[in-house]
Amino acid sequence: MSIAPVQITVFRWAGSWGPFKVNIPCGECSLTLDVIQDTIDTELGGVPVELDVREWLSEWWKPLPKGGWHAPIVMVEGKIVSQGAALNRGLLTQAVIEAHADRAPMEGNHVFGKETCPHCTRAKQYLDEAKIDYVYHDVIKEPSGLYAMLARVKPIIGPKTPVTVPQIWINGLYVGGADDLSKIVRREVEPNPDRGQCSISPGSLSDAAD
Repeated sequence: MSIAPVQITVFRWAGSWGPFKVNIPCGECSLTLDVIQDTIDTELGGVPVELDVREWLSEWWKPLPKGGWHAPIVMVEGKIVSQGAALNRGLLTQAVIEAHADRAPMEGNHVFGKETCPHCTRAKQYLDEAKIDYVYHDVIKEPSGLYAMLARVKPIIGPKTPVTVPQIWINGLYVGGADDLSKIVRREVEPNPDRGQCSISPGSLSDAAD
């Protein structure tokens, strides 16, 4: 299935309008474009994006209805994420991953966790012992992993429920935490009331592991 790329639009300090013309290049615009390209190559590697660079003075009225008036203006899917200063790459990463998560279903087996979390270690051990391959995302060391986890789990558990780790998907289906995963690998553990409830029935979980 082809996934439409996430649109990133940048209005830089350049162009002309009537008798006015930009003659002095914008250092922060150049920095912003460098940050965007490096973010696309690193944090957003694997996420389809399309970058469109526009001249602000030639098209100043286009971002104005969205609240954009001070170049450099950075927009993701028509929403402003930054303007008037060099871009914070974390804002761009979060906005792009959230937009991508809305249109791309989760596939495969994934564990989102952190190094100091004993429940994350336990979840990985369950999967290793069950010989289930998975992709592990360290949400502390990988900003893209953190934003992907939040973008996908919040609609499931609700905006007011705290997000804990690990967060696990098997065959693209949301499982929950390590205790929920134990039902798949048929391990007995003490229930953890702090974990988010699984959105899939135990029967479906067992089927996912077969």
